[in-house]
Amino acid sequence: MGIIKKIDKPLLIISVILFAIGLITIYSASNVTAYMLNGANPGRYFMKESIFLFTGLIACLIFMMFSTKTYSVLSWLATFGITGIIVVLTLLGQVINGMSGWINYNGLGIQPSEFVKIAIIPLIATFYDSNYKYRHNFKVMMIPMVVAAIVAGTIVFQGDLGTAIIFTGLCLLMFFFSPVSNRIKLRILGLGLIFAALLGIVLMAGGDKILPKDKLERFNYKDPCSRYITTGNQLCNGYIAINGGGLTGKGLGNSTQKYLYLPEAHTDFIFAIFVEEMGIAGAVVLMGLYFVLLVRIIVIGKKSPTIAKQLICYGVSFYLFMHIVVNLTGVLGIMPMTGVPLPFMSYGGSVCWCTLLALAMVQRISYENNSKKSQKN
Repeated sequence: MGIIKKIDKPLLIISVILFAIGLITIYSASNVTAYMLNGANPGRYFMKESIFLFTGLIACLIFMMFSTKTYSVLSWLATFGITGIIVVLTLLGQVINGMSGWINYNGLGIQPSEFVKIAIIPLIATFYDSNYKYRHNFKVMMIPMVVAAIVAGTIVFQGDLGTAIIFTGLCLLMFFFSPVSNRIKLRILGLGLIFAALLGIVLMAGGDKILPKDKLERFNYKDPCSRYITTGNQLCNGYIAINGGGLTGKGLGNSTQKYLYLPEAHTDFIFAIFVEEMGIAGAVVLMGLYFVLLVRIIVIGKKSPTIAKQLICYGVSFYLFMHIVVNLTGVLGIMPMTGVPLPFMSYGGSVCWCTLLALAMVQRISYENNSKKSQKN
């Protein structure tokens, strides 16, 4: 296939390595849970994640056939379509883990709010590219941010604070890296700081009158082991897993915390199991791979000839970076845990497919960049 020959090979290789590490870690972290809780094959979650990867790859190959010129229309349709689904699920959907934004079919849970984070990236990028001449016009430049605010509001309303934080941060980062005039950016920065300050005051004053008790408890994340029997169980067991790994780890498959001590060890807290088995050395290698991946995506963006392509690459790097930071700071107890998965590592169809789609957009851009170079030569 012609597209495969002209995609970015270093990005492809790093992506394959990270997905492979993730699959192996998912099997190791979930085999006890699969066997002891579900009475199923120990490889149950490994097989399901493999299916997610396989189907996601097929979808990405199809998606990569579409030119980036189609992204403007597709992104608007996807953003409003997914937002509509989120609203319906919020009103009529089943509540799972404190939120109602899931589509459940035959044991498969799909989280639409995860996909809207991918849809908003080309929407913002293509809008600021096609409306570059209006970069000094406040009203025009605010259109994507108004759309983002509406979407963020629906996500907050369904109870998914983690996704709302990443979605909002992603949109703001893309806005500040866009060609919008500095005067407008400073204006928005000032308004944002005022809003953040007011929100902080309201939350401190209102407390449990504003946030549900389960959401409020997430802000009590310091010294979790003193609350081991109640709200600190998961975070404390994560600490025990990380501390037990030491420098070189206990070895692949030798985690003790996965024996139902650490709840859902193969999802949000999979990093703790990875460090327990592979040690600090393994964590450093993983962080190195993440760093090279993000840098490679940014390099592809810098080499791109249009504002839209550049912003899409930057948006994908922001998307992955924020997921990594929010997940790891939560697992390490630096900030509240918000249920955000770790890209390439955490089990789940939604995060797997969205990571693949994000990478597919970057690879399509790389293909188009390389195709133009070939035509010039």
